[in-house]
Formats: sequence, structure tokens, C-alpha cells
Amino acid sequence: MSQDPSTAPVGAQEIVFDRVVKAYPGAAAPAVDDLSLTVPAGEICVLLGPSGSGKTTALMMVNRLAEPTGGDIRIGGRSVRDMDPIELRRSIGYVIQSAGLFPHQTIADNVATVPRVLGWAKKRTRERVAELLDLVGLPVNEFGGRYPAQLSGGQRQRVGIARALAADPPVMLMDEPFGALDPITREHVQDEFLALHDRIRKTVVFVSHDIDEAVKMGDRIAVLREGGRLAQYDEPRTLLKEPADAFVARFVGADRGLKRLSLLRLSDLEPAAAGEDSAGLPELPAEATLRAALSLMVAQGTDRVRVRGADDTRLGTVSLDAVRKAGAA
Repeated sequence: MSQDPSTAPVGAQEIVFDRVVKAYPGAAAPAVDDLSLTVPAGEICVLLGPSGSGKTTALMMVNRLAEPTGGDIRIGGRSVRDMDPIELRRSIGYVIQSAGLFPHQTIADNVATVPRVLGWAKKRTRERVAELLDLVGLPVNEFGGRYPAQLSGGQRQRVGIARALAADPPVMLMDEPFGALDPITREHVQDEFLALHDRIRKTVVFVSHDIDEAVKMGDRIAVLREGGRLAQYDEPRTLLKEPADAFVARFVGADRGLKRLSLLRLSDLEPAAAGEDSAGLPELPAEATLRAALSLMVAQGTDRVRVRGADDTRLGTVSLDAVRKAGAA
């Protein structure tokens, strides 16, 4: 169902895949076959699937780096076939693995790439670069004059996000953008991007092969089979609770119950009153996931955790049984 334009986030646009096909000459089968789904404006859609499922091909057809051989893709109601390919690509933010920064250019110059191409005035460009570097936590006075080799992997990825946002695009395409980062940095940059997305509300198509990343990042997840056919398109909680068939169930994993716990937070539960015996219990903030609470209980050998509010008030306790029931609901 198309999103009501009056409720769409300002500056974001709906993306519709309408029976899209991509067939390469000489190939035995299409790379993408009859793909239909709608990404509501301002949401993150993760394309998930095994190798050969057409994830990146589907992504590339949005900005016509790969031309559809059948069906249509519409952005904000307009077919990409009716847009000049160069203008289309300039209107879309693109983030790839390892950021893809120009090594010979400063960080400020990297972020300014698209505004320069679009002919923005120098003052406007400088202001936009400063705004975006501040937005991703890399103040221009400290980082603008550095080169990519002088930054950590996580910092380079944040610069890549800033560059993708430079011309305020309504749509962002992200192709395994955090895949080259170590696990700790990857989780941190994921969290930063989600916090940023809450503020900017762009429409994002995000390619991943990692179900945990998809569950964390996606408002909706499209699971593709080999050959680029859609197996299921749902919100993460529905996908994990009600996989459409055996293929989806195998792909999301036998531990999908644990994955569902990562979608729920302690703040979603009603804490029990903390008795005198709760003094020695481990403690977590209310925004911690139920998966984190379960992990802490197992590690500490306890069946309860105390819950701490935003102002450091103690809200009560949550039990192992409450976590189990919430995960099964």
C-alpha cells in the first residue's frame, strides 16, 4: 500500500519495485525476477539473501547503474526510466563498503564532492560540509583538513555517510556499508547511523548478508532467494516470528527467538517492584534489549536484573520468566 504523502517525512520519497526483472544476456536465469515491494518514505528496507540472490543488482537498478529489463522502479511516483541517469545518480546518496573515499582529497573535499558537481556556491558548500561533519561527530575544524588515511575505519565510514547526505538526497542506497569494520566498531557505527536516521528520515535501501544486522537496521526486511525472487517482505518482528516458508526459516536461523529479543527493550516491560533482596542484582538501563538482559542473567547466574531509568532512578526488576514470555508473544 502506498504511503499517504501527507504523512511522509519531509524530504523522503517512497520507492516502489513493480515486477522488476534483470536478465543478463547468455545467463540461464534472471539475476532479479519479478521483484515487487514498496519502501515507505523515511524507512530503511534491508535486502537480505544468500550469494546469487540479486541484492546488489536490485540496489543498482534504483540508480540505473544496472538497467531493468522488465517492470519498473518508481521514486516518489516517478519512473527511474523517465529520469536522466546522471541527474538521477546525483539525487541519490550512495554508501559502500570501506566508504570509497578519494584518498588524495581532504575529508572536507570528499564531503563536498556532489555539491561541487552540482555547482553550489563555495560558501554554501563550506556551510553544508561543516554541518554534516558536525552531524556525524567529526567537527570540520578538527577533521576537515585530514586525509582518509589519517582516520580510523569507523571515522571513514562516517565521512562516507556525510558525503552521501551532502546534497540532501531523498533516497540513500547502502551496499554492505559496515561489512569491512571490526565487530565493535561496526556496532558503534550502526548505532550512530540509526540515531542519525531518526533525525534525517531518508528512505534507505540497504544491502546485507547478515540477519543480525538486518534485524537491527531494518524497518522492513526483504528476503530474496537465489535467482532474485522475493521470499518474504515484512517487519523484522513478523519475519522472525512467522517465516513464510522453510527457506526463510533456515536463512533467519534456528535462534530466531533470540534475535526477536534484540527487538524488545526492558522499557517495553512492566518492571516488578524491587525487594530488599534485589540489592546485589546486576543492573541495566531501561533502553537495553531483552537479549542483553538475558545474556547478563546467564553470565551472572541470576534470574533477574534491575532496571535503571534515564535519570538513574531504579525502576524495579525484570525476571527471566518475563523475558521468556515477551520473546514468545
